[in-house]
Amino acid sequence: MATLRFACTLIVSLLFSGTLHGQSQPQPIVLHAARLLNVTDGTIVTPGEVVVQGERIAEVGQKVNRPAGAEVIDLGDVTLMPGLIDAHVHLFLHPGAEDLQTVEESVPQRTILATLAARADLMAGFTAERDMGTEGAGSADTAVRDAINAGLIPGPRLRISGNAIDILGGHEDANHFNPAQHVLSNATYANNPDELVEVIREQVKEGADFIKIYETGHDTIVNGKLVTPYQFTEAQLAAAVAEAARTGKRVAVHATGDPGAMYAAQAGVESVDHAFQISDETMRVMREKGIPAVPTFTVVEYFADHASNPAAAQHERQLQDLHAQEFKKQLAAGVPMAVGSDVGPFPHGTQAREFVLMVQYGMSPVAVLQADLINGAKLLGWEGQIGELKAGYFADIVAVPGDPTKDISVMEKVSFVMKGGVIYKK
Repeated sequence: MATLRFACTLIVSLLFSGTLHGQSQPQPIVLHAARLLNVTDGTIVTPGEVVVQGERIAEVGQKVNRPAGAEVIDLGDVTLMPGLIDAHVHLFLHPGAEDLQTVEESVPQRTILATLAARADLMAGFTAERDMGTEGAGSADTAVRDAINAGLIPGPRLRISGNAIDILGGHEDANHFNPAQHVLSNATYANNPDELVEVIREQVKEGADFIKIYETGHDTIVNGKLVTPYQFTEAQLAAAVAEAARTGKRVAVHATGDPGAMYAAQAGVESVDHAFQISDETMRVMREKGIPAVPTFTVVEYFADHASNPAAAQHERQLQDLHAQEFKKQLAAGVPMAVGSDVGPFPHGTQAREFVLMVQYGMSPVAVLQADLINGAKLLGWEGQIGELKAGYFADIVAVPGDPTKDISVMEKVSFVMKGGVIYKK
């Protein structure tokens, strides 16, 4: 009986896989272009070809062995490169009145908008992203991620955090509303280690891939120095990191400055996002532990350009100027970098501006591309799967005009997008 059950199971499996009834494997695709980016050493291969079989890359080189019956797509005068990675996005936010949209818009409405945001990001070439909190929409990003994975809607590969974690009166609490109205926080409260553990367990149950914690805020500049109160101590963050690790998860923090950024680095978080101004000691710890900073320049630029009044615009520009100066110090100190834009408060699909600003503020184009693709893949937990054009990797491939190692602005002009062997833009 056991043998018969096995045989029946095998036949059903073959029927659904298409092996029976003469259905063949997906037709191989050969992509040909004038150039191809070798991310590892930052060189350009001319010309460049990639063989795609199913959802994976089968071969990469100047001239590949073209399988019989392969569809050959000549993309012309472009550079083939791995799909882009944005390590800091908010799919559940859109431009305008960030606090109000989380109050006025229902979770179903925001979820629909999030699916449109995911599509816009994918069409801009971002085939993998880390969603850094739904800002009050709970675990709704679980549904978006799962729908993308099931092929129901287009979007990037996602690592999601559900609702982020905050303290009472913290950075994402509804501090500017009338307290008598009891407006909900945009994050989930946790005010001590026991509550942190409880919230983390709930978020993991609801499908979170990692944990997002707000560690600093509100930010002010006093005598040229960033002042930002911390929210959790090192010991509290260490408890969160340990609880997340128990189920194979990691913790990322919003931390613009010290001492919060130092506490986070010492506790062993996976990234310090924003990192406007951090001390030499914090930089040393981050370098030694391999904890990347995720600068998010684009969102601050957008806030400055779209501020509600001149004073607010001046504050944002002061933050950007300070951050740009400190960024150079972080690079000199050897702090690892990943690329994240904080897209959401500014239009989805436009976040390639982050590449341009990171070069403008001190990185070489090659270093930015490596930070995005190599460090980004590692940060999202997909090292060896995405971020490079190599045999066996997912066929997440984009094309840009020109040479991105010489002109980083071409990253804003993605003309071809493939994710998992499926062409979404051509």
